[in-house]
Amino acid sequence: MSLQFNKFDQWLMSVRAPTDSSSVQRFCWEFLFFGIKQARACLFVGLFFLSVLLVPREGVAGVSRYDVLLLLALLIQIWMVWAKLETWDEAKAISLFHLVGFALEVFKTSGAIQSWSYPDPAFSKVLGVPLFAGFMYAAVGSYIIQIWRLMELRVRHHPPYWMAALIASLIYLNFFSHHYIGDYRWYLAAITLGLYARTVVYYHPLEKERQMPLLLGFVLVGFFIWLAENISTFMGLWSYPNQLGAWSVVHVGKWSSWSLLVIMTFTIVAQLKYVKARIHVPE
Repeated sequence: MSLQFNKFDQWLMSVRAPTDSSSVQRFCWEFLFFGIKQARACLFVGLFFLSVLLVPREGVAGVSRYDVLLLLALLIQIWMVWAKLETWDEAKAISLFHLVGFALEVFKTSGAIQSWSYPDPAFSKVLGVPLFAGFMYAAVGSYIIQIWRLMELRVRHHPPYWMAALIASLIYLNFFSHHYIGDYRWYLAAITLGLYARTVVYYHPLEKERQMPLLLGFVLVGFFIWLAENISTFMGLWSYPNQLGAWSVVHVGKWSSWSLLVIMTFTIVAQLKYVKARIHVPE
């Protein structure tokens, strides 16, 4: 299985559009392989959400759903490292996302805040949060790492790393502090817009290099995370206060929160040596 995935990845990165393709046909080929590479980069996400869909709410053989999901998430992560689909350095970065996400979950579900809750019982709950929850944040990091390699991304006009790290830290801090001193999300978003206004990401759907504003990438990824959040709450994985009586769509404002969280995640990924080597920071 691991060898097959590696061969598939090599094929994805070497495939070319037919030389006699018209402009419309080339667009269709690139759009198709853009989607295939995106799907492949979501391997961890896809396997994890497949587990969410397949594991019944009452659990399996007397083991609670949350505990089963933790075990499956660990197995998926171990398999990806064993299969060389992720390196140890990448796994360490993903572990950092897990810790950062879990700390946020503990705060948000605490008795004083109660932004959302995990209703089901589990042995793997710590401070009211099931340990699998951190993997939902780690999945975002895994996606960015995988898509970076598959599409041979490079970035130009990235802001200085200290500025990127500072705004990422303030974004994370605001998730906590807005409960006490006000929500400065849109001020941070405006600063981020200024920092990344000139930043462009180059990518390869096929052999030709394409480009788009990096900020657009952040917003698009944030949108798909918001969709995944709707699926998760519909499945009862966790619930917002307005969903306790009956399920309703997650407020669209969460889209902006996820987009900001993607910026923070990208900033951590950018510290990997092979990623930093393909990031241009103007002097």
